[in-house]
Amino acid sequence: QLQASGGGLVQAGGSLRLSCAASGRTFLTYVMGWFRQAPGKEREFVASINWSGGSTYYADSVKGRFTISRDNAKNTVYLQMNSLKPEDTAVYYCAARPTSASHWGYWGQGTQVTVSS
Repeated sequence: QLQASGGGLVQAGGSLRLSCAASGRTFLTYVMGWFRQAPGKEREFVASINWSGGSTYYADSVKGRFTISRDNAKNTVYLQMNSLKPEDTAVYYCAARPTSASHWGYWGQGTQVTVSS
């Protein structure tokens, strides 16, 4: 129901835009988020956006470099990643949760982002 895409190999300092398309149900009232998991590390929060797009949150490690946005007409959420660093290398996952919930109940498959130095 959540399909992530847009990953790839990029040099340090480069940019990528990830997309997460929702299907099968509407996530219009859901908080959407991005998480990542690097090899040997636990999955970590990257960014989230509320249903209207008016409220966003970012991990300190990506503030000022990444931007999360959503297009509710397309049922899609994006993660624009600029000034990429090798430490951004990870599998990136999109997720969704009801606004009133703390548990992320919906997950997409991951998309690999590799940043070379």
